[in-house]
Amino acid sequence: MTGRSVWAVLLAGGAGTRFWPLSRAHRPKQMLALVGGQQPLLVRTAARIRPLVPDARMIVVTAAHLVEATRALLPAVPSSQVLGEPVGRNTAAAVALAAWFVVRRDADALLAVFPADHHVGDEPALRDAVARALSVAAQGELVTLGLRPTRAETGYGYIEVGEPLADGAHRARAFVEKPDAERAARFVAAGTHLWNSGMFFFSARAILDAIDRHLPVLGTALRELQGTGDPVDPTWFEGCWRALPSVSIDHGVFEKHDRVAVVPVDPDWSDVGSYQTAWELESRDAQGNAAPSDAVLLDAHGNYVRAPQGKLVALVGVDDLVVVDTEDALLVVPRARAQDVRLVVERLRARGDRRI
Repeated sequence: MTGRSVWAVLLAGGAGTRFWPLSRAHRPKQMLALVGGQQPLLVRTAARIRPLVPDARMIVVTAAHLVEATRALLPAVPSSQVLGEPVGRNTAAAVALAAWFVVRRDADALLAVFPADHHVGDEPALRDAVARALSVAAQGELVTLGLRPTRAETGYGYIEVGEPLADGAHRARAFVEKPDAERAARFVAAGTHLWNSGMFFFSARAILDAIDRHLPVLGTALRELQGTGDPVDPTWFEGCWRALPSVSIDHGVFEKHDRVAVVPVDPDWSDVGSYQTAWELESRDAQGNAAPSDAVLLDAHGNYVRAPQGKLVALVGVDDLVVVDTEDALLVVPRARAQDVRLVVERLRARGDRRI
């Protein structure tokens, strides 16, 4: 890669409302074993990058109320490097906090930023792309991985690919946020755009300089943090952090910066964004059902079933459903409407129900 040390930043503050009732405020999506096996997505993310970055140089940014549970899942990561936000302020603030933490310890460090809740089928391909992205980042670029589209997806952001750079990278010409179906189809047919993976690479100094330039309110807050001498000072968090604008690192910095590169990669990736994608990634029987081995499925096709161990589920004459049973809640929804599960959480929150 490079001669400079690399720190990994795992962004683990998401709520995962589309996976209710499995995902709850105290146990969000990244803490669930949603795809194959028994390891939570967060644990699998750390294991995926460990060949490149040791636990001693991992930072996890999560919600304040999830700090202890996160430390329990990743015991080899130093506890002081699990940083808790009192309230979510999107990825720009989370990345800025991690970069500030690292630059005080290693002024020349490179950062590799990963969402903690994604699935990657081809991990060697991903690690190869990460190594190339870090090499480009060492030259002062802000770098992202661009995923080769497999369909005209309207739920992802796209990156327009520009002229070639070193190490298989290209200039990122433009970012396009969630195009309509017609534009997405044109992008895929032309081969001019990649999906925005949400994985980012840069030197700690470069991203802090870019934040100062494009998000000066956030840059000012970090300078106030420097005066406290403590990266998790509760007074600073309760004051400055809550006052910060909520903005993504893509929109707040990458879309505005003049030195942004993209490295194309095809690592069999999924953002595991809903029960529909969980069904797509799970092992399924000859009728397309992803269900516990003891489930009774009669004339049933294409269903996704989750239930507590020891609880028998039977489906008769139904197709393409999501059926998720937990101790205190039952969800039944057509797979085609899996994205709408978040509306249940919104309704429960509005009526003050604690089962979220």
